[in-house]
Amino acid sequence: MGLTDIHIAGYRSVRSIRFPVRQLSVLVGANGVGKTNLYRALELVRAAATGDLAEAVARQGGLASLLWAGERKVNDQPRLVLEVRLDNVLAGSEGNDTFAPTYRIETGFPNKISDAAFDSEAQIKLESLTLRQGSRNTDLLERKGAAAWFRDDAGKRRQLEEPLLASETALAAVRGSFPEVDAVRHTIASWRFYHGFRTDPASPLRRPALAITAPMLNADGSNLAAVFATLRHIRQESIDLDAAIEDAFPGAFLDVPMPDTNASFSMTFPDMPSRAFGAAELSDGTLQFLALMGALLSYRLPPLIALNEPEASLHPDLLPALARIIAKAAERSQIWVVTHSRILADALAAETGVLPRDVIRKDGATWLDGLNQLGLFTDD
Repeated sequence: MGLTDIHIAGYRSVRSIRFPVRQLSVLVGANGVGKTNLYRALELVRAAATGDLAEAVARQGGLASLLWAGERKVNDQPRLVLEVRLDNVLAGSEGNDTFAPTYRIETGFPNKISDAAFDSEAQIKLESLTLRQGSRNTDLLERKGAAAWFRDDAGKRRQLEEPLLASETALAAVRGSFPEVDAVRHTIASWRFYHGFRTDPASPLRRPALAITAPMLNADGSNLAAVFATLRHIRQESIDLDAAIEDAFPGAFLDVPMPDTNASFSMTFPDMPSRAFGAAELSDGTLQFLALMGALLSYRLPPLIALNEPEASLHPDLLPALARIIAKAAERSQIWVVTHSRILADALAAETGVLPRDVIRKDGATWLDGLNQLGLFTDD
């Protein structure tokens, strides 16, 4: 299932926005316009699927710091609304076979009298999952406060036996023989977000990884060496990886020895052919680029990869090569790129034909240039 639309309301600089998402989406803008807020909001949707939404909100500073920062009407309740629509676009289904679920969640402050939650904790107010098949809509899951019901595999509505805590999501709680709910939860929970990689001396990227088959890169890049070893020795096919190395660092070679207890890698450059540089010795920019290759060229890609400012620490000369790697990954996965680099955005446009979307401020709120009030781009 691919992500086709997202609606965000009441989140930091985002008053309310709805826009379509493509196989490759590129959002570009200056600092301070709120482009990272779009990325972070999508990250919260994943946290709802994994059952970690309250923790993710707390980690971002608590609900009070996440809610819309602008003016609000007197009767408006302080709510954070997230909604995503998925579609079975990658399976090529048509007609009544199309599987198009919409997941929506609203969070707000707890009721001090009735809710089992801390004062600043995000409480789930409303939650729903609706399935569209052909021209028919079916409610699969609905939650109001602590009570929730879901539709089982026989199509019957069933009440969730245990009442939910204010911080628990129904999407994460409803598990078992409910294929549609399980499919949506699994898809969203499988999304991967990469917001830069640490490259300091203690960075996980610079340390050997356990010799365990690694089909995809961890969020912190801690299994990068294992990802490379999996491509080179388990899959025994690293053509794309080797081509990307040659494209970015002409004449260089990535050495990935057969792991023993740990997996490791080193780089050899043409100006010093007799000297291999281990991960601990590589420059920040080179290590960052290698981590992006691990994220985008791994053995198995998640259904969606979101990159926030992947150009960080990279020399501008590397951005066209990065654009080609992103384009290659978009053949296997849905890619969401948030960047302030016009060079990278233009390189992606030249490589794929995908038009970058400019993130702007409109009436004091985050908006996308060319987006109308119906949630469609005027040039689509």
